[in-house]
Amino acid sequence: MSVSPSSSAQAARETVARRLRDLRKAAGLTVVELADACDWHYSKTSRIENALTGPSARDIRRWCAATHAEDQAQDLVAQSINAESMYTEWRHQVRNGLKQLQGSSARLYQNAELIRVYSSTVVPGLLQTESYATAVLGMSARFHGLPIDDSAEAARARMERSRVIHERGHRFVLLVEESILRYRIGDAETMAGQLGYLLTVGSLPAVSLGVIPMATRERSQWPEETFHVYDDTLATVELVSARVKVTQPSEVALYIKTFEHLRRMAVYGADARALILHAIEALR
Repeated sequence: MSVSPSSSAQAARETVARRLRDLRKAAGLTVVELADACDWHYSKTSRIENALTGPSARDIRRWCAATHAEDQAQDLVAQSINAESMYTEWRHQVRNGLKQLQGSSARLYQNAELIRVYSSTVVPGLLQTESYATAVLGMSARFHGLPIDDSAEAARARMERSRVIHERGHRFVLLVEESILRYRIGDAETMAGQLGYLLTVGSLPAVSLGVIPMATRERSQWPEETFHVYDDTLATVELVSARVKVTQPSEVALYIKTFEHLRRMAVYGADARALILHAIEALR
C-alpha cells in the first residue's frame, strides 16, 4: 500500500510541529509563556504545534532562542522548508503558462540515470506525440482557466524535453494501465497516432514499456495516482490540486516498492504490443 502524497506532506509538517512542541515542554514553558517570549499571540503557538500553520524560518529561530535550543534552529528550518515545499500548487506553477512547466521536468530527467514512471490516467509525457500532448495540455489550460492558452507551445516544448529518451546515460522504465490506451484523448486520428508511436518508442534500447492488462487476475496493487521516481532519491506525484515532491528516503522507498508491485503485473514485448494493437483496432 502506498502513502498518500497529501498525507506525506502533512506528516512532514507534523514532525516539525512535534519537535517544536517537545522543545517548549523541555524548557518548562506553557503555550502562553512561549508566545510571550516570542512576542506573538498564544494562538499562533497552538496553530504551529498542531501543524495547522507552517512556521517561518524567523519563527523557528525565535522559538529555539526562547527554549535555549539555538543549536537546533538550522536543522529545524531546513526540515520545515522541506515540509512546506512538498506541495507546489498548480495555480502557482501555471501562472506563467504551461510551457514553463516543461522546463522544470526536463531538468529532473537530465539529472537522473534511472527514471521510473507509472501512469493510470494518460500516456506519460515522455512518450506523447505532439498532437496528443496538445490535447492533454489544452484540457489542463481550460480546467485551470488560464488567461492564455499556450498548450500548443507547451506541447512543442514537451517534444523537445522528450528527446532525453534518445540520449545516453539514462534508462526509462514506464508502466501504464491498459485503460489509458482506450481513453479517447483528442480525436481518433490523434489517438491512432499516439498508439502507433507507443509501438515505436517502446522498442528503443533505453526504454522499457510495460502495460498492465485490465484483465489481470488478482491484482497485487490497485491503480495508483500517476507518479515518477528519479533514481532512488526523489518521487513526484501528480494530484488535482498540486504536484508533490517526496524526498524523505523511507517514503521514496515506498513508491519504489509500489512501482515494483505494479511492474510485476505488467506485460512487455509482444504481449504489450498486442494490447496496443487491439486499442488501435477499437478506434475503427
